[in-house]
Amino acid sequence: MSGSAWIARDKFRVYYIFTESRKTMEIIKDTTDFHIEGPSAIAIGKFDGIHKGHRKLLSDLIEEKNNGRKTVIFTFDPSPASFFAGHVVPGLTTREEKREWFLQNGIDVLIEFPMNEQTAATSPEEFVKRYLVDQMGAKYVAAGMDVSFGDKGRGDWKLLSALGKEYDFETHFIDKVELEGKEVSSTLIRQEVTNGNMEKVARLLGCPYTIHGVVSHGRALGRTIGIPTVNVIPSKEKLLPPNGVYYSVVHVGDKILRGMTNIGTKPTITDEDVVVSETYLYDFSGDLYDKDISVSLLSFKRPEMKFNSIDELKAQMSSDVENGRIYHHNMETSKHNWSE
Repeated sequence: MSGSAWIARDKFRVYYIFTESRKTMEIIKDTTDFHIEGPSAIAIGKFDGIHKGHRKLLSDLIEEKNNGRKTVIFTFDPSPASFFAGHVVPGLTTREEKREWFLQNGIDVLIEFPMNEQTAATSPEEFVKRYLVDQMGAKYVAAGMDVSFGDKGRGDWKLLSALGKEYDFETHFIDKVELEGKEVSSTLIRQEVTNGNMEKVARLLGCPYTIHGVVSHGRALGRTIGIPTVNVIPSKEKLLPPNGVYYSVVHVGDKILRGMTNIGTKPTITDEDVVVSETYLYDFSGDLYDKDISVSLLSFKRPEMKFNSIDELKAQMSSDVENGRIYHHNMETSKHNWSE
């Protein structure tokens, strides 16, 4: 996610600026005391994964700009799952990934509404009146048919629709998108990630599952055995697939590089339990230390293994590299579209 920067305006508001495209998006966080000059078009949701269903909702939201409305995303931080669990529950999309996606797709304002004991106890009626109507000037509110809000999640699409009539704002609800006979949902996608079914995940998301991070310095073991890797420590917010080897592509700035990625703890060389993403890049030489990269996992190859020696590890990695080269050649030949 190179090319982006933060500029603080005050404690609770920041502007997110992507310097390459000069796009800006205001982010309101850590406060319930905010005001947006309406009229506004608002989409409410957790937006974990920003899958095909979310994209339909957001596409309709962006259209509201043509009606002179400010586009607003209303989401929650921490996520409801993390708040009620009392610890970080990894999801499909990190906070930074959501911010980047909304920015690049033309959202004007992102509200990261604080989840705490007080806000979680707000009645659905007060939630709509205070935040959507009084503080945001809502004239259009969009959500999925499974939307829930307010104390104990008592607010649903029926109540939101009724309150829209009372307070004079349009409501727009998106039905679940179906793929291969199943409803596309963040829950389903999380299950597929946990199972390591990256091809299915890509079809549900509309793009490959991607890990973002800054290249860190490792032990340089790969370099000493002729298979150098770029290493990223994934965010604790990111749900990871099973430890193992994956065929991948890596985005570095405007470059797209073919890769083979190991997700895991490197049990052959260390007893540490830190999970690292290590990627070998085909036909690449150079220094990527401290650079932002995106690692898209295309297909699961094999589980992570503990070998009896470095020589055994090297032999297996060499075999993986060759199999990966064949995989990438076949993918390029077939011109595979991951959104299908």
